[in-house]
This record gives sequence, C-alpha cells and structure tokens, in this order.
Amino acid sequence: MEPEPSWEDYGYWPIRKENRTRKVDPEVVDSLVRTYVDDEERHVVCINTILPDDIIEQVLGHLPVSTIIKAGCVCKKWNDILQSGQFIHNFPNVSPQKPWYFMFTNDSDPRGHVYDPLFSRWYRFEIPYVERPTWNIVSSSGLVCFMNNDSMRKLYVCNPITKHCRKLAGPAGAEVYDYCALAISLDKSSQNYTMAVVRSKQDPREEENWYLSIDVYCSEKNQWECPVDVTLQAWRSRTDSVICGGILYFGVYLTRLMGFVRPRYGVLAYDLASHSFDPDVDERVIPAPCLVTCMRLINLKEELVMVGGIEKQGRFGVIKGIGIWVLRGKEWEEVSRMPNKFFRGFGEFDDVFASSGFDNLIYIQSYGSPVLLMFEMNSKEWRWSHRCPAIKKNPLQLFSGICFEARLDISP
Repeated sequence: MEPEPSWEDYGYWPIRKENRTRKVDPEVVDSLVRTYVDDEERHVVCINTILPDDIIEQVLGHLPVSTIIKAGCVCKKWNDILQSGQFIHNFPNVSPQKPWYFMFTNDSDPRGHVYDPLFSRWYRFEIPYVERPTWNIVSSSGLVCFMNNDSMRKLYVCNPITKHCRKLAGPAGAEVYDYCALAISLDKSSQNYTMAVVRSKQDPREEENWYLSIDVYCSEKNQWECPVDVTLQAWRSRTDSVICGGILYFGVYLTRLMGFVRPRYGVLAYDLASHSFDPDVDERVIPAPCLVTCMRLINLKEELVMVGGIEKQGRFGVIKGIGIWVLRGKEWEEVSRMPNKFFRGFGEFDDVFASSGFDNLIYIQSYGSPVLLMFEMNSKEWRWSHRCPAIKKNPLQLFSGICFEARLDISP
C-alpha cells in the first residue's frame, strides 16, 4: 500500500515567507496552468497574468482547506493572497467544510492521523503541545482545547490547522480530584470562547457524598470564575460534558444502590448565564433513555446529542449495539441505531468507545482498533471512512480521537 502523505509534505499553515525549497503537488499545479503545444514550441499561460487578484482570491476561497494549504506552495503570489487578512476574513463565507477527525494511533504517542471526509483521505498529523493521548481533549468549531489529567496546569486552546496555540492558567482550587470533564464553546461572530471544567471528588468521611465544582473561563474577560461548589448525594460527575446554547450539560452517575435499582447514567444541565444550581439533583437529572454502558455528549447545531452503548439485558458492561438520541426538552428522542453489520464490523468493541461530531456528522471509533464509522444526521446514513493506515501493533494498544472543524479564520 502506498504510504499515506504527511501534512508536513504540504507545509503547515501559514506558509512561511522565508526562502526555502517547497514540495509542490504536481496535481495542483497541473490543474491551474494551461499548456498549449504546437509542432515547434511549448507555450505556457499562467492564470496570474490573465486574472486579477480579486478573482484569484475568490477562486481560491472556494477550495477545500486541504487544497488551499497545498495551493500556498504554488507561488509567492498565491501564498501572499492566502495569508492576507482579507482572504482569511472572507473565507468562512464562501467555503463550507466538513469536520475532520483526528485519531491518536498510539496510546503513548500524541502524533496520529487526521481524516478529511471530503477527499476520503488520511494524513499524518500532530496537534501541538499535546503530550499524551490520555489528556482531556474537546473541540468547538475550529478550536481544540486540551488539558492534562493530573494537575490541570497544562491547559491549551489551539487551532490545529493554523497551529496557533494559547496556553491558559488552569482553574484555582484543589488539584486532586476523582473525575474531571472539560467543555468549550466558541462564539463565531466575536471569536470569544467559554470553557468549563467540571470536577468531582468523593468525600472521604461520607462515601455517598461527592464534592462537585464547576469552573468557567471567559476569553473576553480572560479570567476564571467558580460559580458552583456543592456536595451531591450519591451522584458523581463523569468525564463527558458539552456546552449547547449557553447551557453546560455534563454526565453524572448514580453510585448508591437502592433495592433493585442499579447505578445509572444521566445528564445535569447548568445555565451559564444565571449561575444557579440546585444541589438536590434527584429530580433534576435527565436519565439516559435506556441502560447504557457508555455515554458521549455532542453539540450538533446547538442541540444536545447523545451517543450511547446499549447494554445487553442481564449482561452488565456488555453492549449489544449503539444508539443516537437528541434531547427534546427533558426527553430523549431516538434518531438511529447502528445496524448490526456495522457494529460487527468493528471487530472488537469494548463497552466504551470514542465519539464526537460537528454540524451534521458524527464519528464513532472503537478504542480497540483504528476503525472509524460516520453517521449523517440529515440523511440517517451510516458509512465507514476509508481505512486508516495505522496498524495495531499489540493487543493492548488503544486508539482515541476528536472531531474538529477545519478553519483558517479562528484563532485562540
């Protein structure tokens, strides 16, 4: 099999202006230069000489992101156009993109592969400053946010396409916790973003009690606030959270056994604007629609979507399939269930898995193999991605990933 290309083969965005040897994709050049051949000589007409700059800019603006980055290697003029403030400002208005999926293909190496669904192609890729795939990592539009799990002292917000990255101070408070969830939401009009960290720690004196804290960061104010610091009875937070329409949703788990009632999953909602939170959560929890072993929360067009592993009756921790639901008020409406042929196609499927999405596209990935499945919300279509070139080298090797929107105009 032909080795997959590295993103570095085309140069990272933005293309550096200093002189260096650029690797040019011949397909890009051939598609943009018309050649006329007669019996005596070869005449080449370059579009730079016949089209004004604004027309060239409009043409380039309608290209997919991956092609735009390659086009910056063609000549200095195109490189200058693509790096201009006017092009970056106009780009999101003319070039809709499908979300990409970045897969960590080694459980100890932060490098991996990124999948472009428009061209059904994988590239070797790396998100800067991520030290381990086990870090908390979430996304919103063109931003990816990641944080180390042990101390929360390594917190970054990054545009993985442009490689523009910003390091933030983590929230104050105790550094030791049992569970932590991270969420981020970007306002595209202002490019301000809100980040939330949900932490849960068991009370060493009362095992049924769990300390819950919610810290919120506003990029516009450049500061953290701790609007919630309460104790919950029997409920603890999980590692899944997402912000939709100004509401922070985070997963919770019932740890107390009451008769024949088993521990269950649910979702709590916190209004980021009102800063009000009722610690008596028994009536406020939105329970999962069925017995699930894994719950992944996703923001699709400001609607809360859940992807969950459906548990086999009487087989704790064993899933028989995967379902997709959307929250309507306080009720879950089922959208689709994964067909058995796709469920079996993963080869080995644990009771937990990775899932993320954007716009109308959801990605689902097994931790046990580099297999990637896609689901289109509009058409209700399930389909595989092209095969990832990564190979599982040992039985204990794990895979994980994150979906993000490929954008050039977003910067942390």
